[in-house]
Amino acid sequence: DLAYGSEYLDLLDRLLAADRQCGGRDKAFAFTAAAAKYLANAMAYDDVIRVADLKTRAGRRARIANELELSQDSVLQTTEFMHPRMEEVIGMLPARLGRWLGGKLRLVGWLDRRVSKGRRVRTYSLPWFLALYAVGGFRGLRRATLRHAVETAHRDEWLAAATAAVRSNYQLGVEILQCRRLVKGYSDTHGRGLSKFDRTLAAIKLIERREDAADWARRLREAALKDSAGTELDGVIRTIKSFA
Repeated sequence: DLAYGSEYLDLLDRLLAADRQCGGRDKAFAFTAAAAKYLANAMAYDDVIRVADLKTRAGRRARIANELELSQDSVLQTTEFMHPRMEEVIGMLPARLGRWLGGKLRLVGWLDRRVSKGRRVRTYSLPWFLALYAVGGFRGLRRATLRHAVETAHRDEWLAAATAAVRSNYQLGVEILQCRRLVKGYSDTHGRGLSKFDRTLAAIKLIERREDAADWARRLREAALKDSAGTELDGVIRTIKSFA
């Protein structure tokens, strides 16, 4: 909504102010340009509510039919594979309730065994369409959920690290902003990306005072992007720890 858009602009204004103080004008405001892109990505995260909304939008069927080059009289039926986890269900709850439930490990484990199952969902059928449409209808409440609180805290920590870095090493601040490329997708994909992101930033802290810190930050990010298993990233981290 407009308030969320205003929050984005307010954050970007603060980052632009820091950029100006650090001589960004002479560097074509590279820090602000990176912030504008990756902050938008961070604030447009995917959760259960957003995915349900996207899968029930009116234009989705027309887009799929166009991609498949179907004729007007063709019958299109879509089946989605969904594997919800209790973690994602808890993330939909109001922040206080979600934190309370998340602390009940035995109860969460019991519920997860019943929720965390792969399902083939026929989104063209009325019952499943209505169920997804109802979940997507909660989009106006997303900022009150536990997932949003977690995403916001993680976002603010990332921006604070980038802003602190840019004051002493301009290019390092830019590289930290670009590390947000590692976080994408939904569910397991998001979890793996977030893990690599956190490991990358932790490794950057080990070498942040070195003159070549920005180069190492770039190597860490590129290694993390190359393979899903993260073995190349582990190799660069081991190298850093050998001399840090």
